[in-house]
Amino acid sequence: MSQDQISTPLTKDQAYALVDAVMERDDLAITASAHEDTETGEWVFEATCDSPPDVEAFQALAREILGNDVGFSVDPIDADADWVTRSLEGLRPVAAGGFYVYGSHETGAPPAGTTPIHIDAAQAFGTGHHETTTGCLEAIDRLLKRRRPYRTIDVGTGTGILAIAVAKRTRLKVLASDIDPLAVRTTAENARLNAVPALIRPILATGVANREIAMGAPYDLVIANILAGPLVALAPDLVRLTERGGTIILSGLLNTQSTRVLAAYRQQGAVLRERIVRGDWTTLTIEKP
Repeated sequence: MSQDQISTPLTKDQAYALVDAVMERDDLAITASAHEDTETGEWVFEATCDSPPDVEAFQALAREILGNDVGFSVDPIDADADWVTRSLEGLRPVAAGGFYVYGSHETGAPPAGTTPIHIDAAQAFGTGHHETTTGCLEAIDRLLKRRRPYRTIDVGTGTGILAIAVAKRTRLKVLASDIDPLAVRTTAENARLNAVPALIRPILATGVANREIAMGAPYDLVIANILAGPLVALAPDLVRLTERGGTIILSGLLNTQSTRVLAAYRQQGAVLRERIVRGDWTTLTIEKP
């Protein structure tokens, strides 16, 4: 089957946001990546799709994630080109909160004093490069400097990167849930890749509607790096699952959406402890008094 490449110039923040959004779906692209054009310095979003790509679906997703219309160009792919290697271009290791996220294509050793997390760029659900993920890693690091959580759940775990981060630092078990079976399998694979399979419990769940999640409550750390809409809808459930004095780390929201998300959790009695802003994206650390 022939394949096409769909692309558009964006800011770095927008490009990575759209990559993560595309890779959360299995109907749009085979793979997606963001990279900086070494000649122009411009950031570019690219996706490899079966021909012809659903341009209207890409445009609708861009409007949802970025809040504005985006024009995409479509080019046929040279069957002889190494597009796997191409998709890794620009995906350099990421350092945030003392964590070091890297892929198999990196040959250098992780810097001394960091907590390494191995996440391959070819996998779906994000690679750790997006500001929502780095914001969460920073929030986790700051929390762990204050206290050590004993019961953690990562809702919408994706690759499992945040659950793995907590498990590697605390050496305690973390429950990692997702609505997508592929995400659950990916998380299990990444847990093995990072030598913490006994500490990560990946489960399939729609939101928090799962018997195992209910039995594990209350949690003293709840993490949810998803989208603003689901975060608002889940506010009563996430606060209910959190023990008194516990922490909730929320991300996946644009700066312009943070007020609405925070209001939903304040209505449930939670209070803001810290806000981390990276580019156009916000990570909120809130507590249940």
